[in-house]
Amino acid sequence: MLHASTRGLFSSVKMLSAGALALGLLAAHPASAVEIEYWQYVFESRVKAMDELIKEFQAENPGITVKQVTFPYADYQTRVVAAKAAGKGPDVVQLFYGWLDNFVAGGLVQPLSKEKFPAATIEKDFFPIVSAMKRGNDYYGLPTAVRSMALFYNKNLFKAAGLDPNKPPQTLDELLKAAQATTKRDSAGNFQTAGIAFDIARQDHNWWREILVRQFGGAPYSADGTKVAYDSEAGRKALEFYTGLQTKEKVGREGFMDEGQAAFRGGLAAMVIDGTFRLASFNTISGFEWGVAELPAAADGTRSNYASYFANAIGGTAKGEKLEAAQKFLAFITSEKAMNVWLEKVGELPARKTVALSEKNLANPIYGPFIRGLNYAHTTLFVDEAAQRQISIDMVNSVLLQGTSASAALSAAAVKEQQLIDKRKAN
Repeated sequence: MLHASTRGLFSSVKMLSAGALALGLLAAHPASAVEIEYWQYVFESRVKAMDELIKEFQAENPGITVKQVTFPYADYQTRVVAAKAAGKGPDVVQLFYGWLDNFVAGGLVQPLSKEKFPAATIEKDFFPIVSAMKRGNDYYGLPTAVRSMALFYNKNLFKAAGLDPNKPPQTLDELLKAAQATTKRDSAGNFQTAGIAFDIARQDHNWWREILVRQFGGAPYSADGTKVAYDSEAGRKALEFYTGLQTKEKVGREGFMDEGQAAFRGGLAAMVIDGTFRLASFNTISGFEWGVAELPAAADGTRSNYASYFANAIGGTAKGEKLEAAQKFLAFITSEKAMNVWLEKVGELPARKTVALSEKNLANPIYGPFIRGLNYAHTTLFVDEAAQRQISIDMVNSVLLQGTSASAALSAAAVKEQQLIDKRKAN
């Protein structure tokens, strides 16, 4: 049975005309060579990196041509479903790990060959978070790169506030003190600079769920991801800490400059918690010097992090010589060579341990904090990432906008999310 979100995507296919599917995206390939299609969403640095990898792959495999097809992120899943419904589709497809259940249920991807991609080899070479692409005894995809989170901070604003620009906060208490020192308001009380930027719809929901809840002594879910566990004393303290930075300490607020990363980019927020995928954007900042630090630890030294990734999988319609070519391409784009290209061009961390944990990478002042965070990172076993994220957004907004107590907001969110998980697992 298809998940509800997948059924919804299939129903939307009816609105796509046959002509739209004939715009060359799914055109027949010439018989003289094997042509396969690689699909991913539009993100400039990723597209350019893949163009480079495709060029190298084709040079090594002259009998195979790879066509890269991209779609806007908002349309991406619908396009994949539309192609599958038409009996065609990508031969290698990129997907967020949290989409896997929906993609498997819809037949959009197929299990990896156990002969060509042995589970024992995958689990030896890749960081443990790769297990989020495994269902039963089958792996359904492999990442080229992984993401973790870290603290970005504005060294200029730190220095102006009398803080050492080379000593970022190491604990949550130090984070609060630094935020207080760097928060500036005008005579009307409006923020001139926020001590820390907030954005629950982007990465803050992960900061709360997988990091703060654990640092306050709890766990967000049961080990198998089937039971919500954050409706606890630890969850309440974590939510009170997060929302209290805005309601009590007033060192920033949701919606300042629309997006947290925009406030930081504009030099109007001293700190922001974000992921490696933000590096390409922040590398274009010229107005101030910024640094990266591991996420602040709890008072007792407890550290946690959230790691995620987009994986590459074999499309559900790939067969015969296309399947064989797709397997070769998947192996290439998840190789050490490809991961080094991805790190250089995109700024995302290599998914293979031997590549990521090199002395050079660990010592890098930008990549190092993210890579060290992988050692204690957790990967949420989402059943529906978008829906679960929205539950966290609604929970935080009920505290910030409606004055709901943290305990009440937490309990309501836990009930709603447990119902969602139970429904998805039952299908």
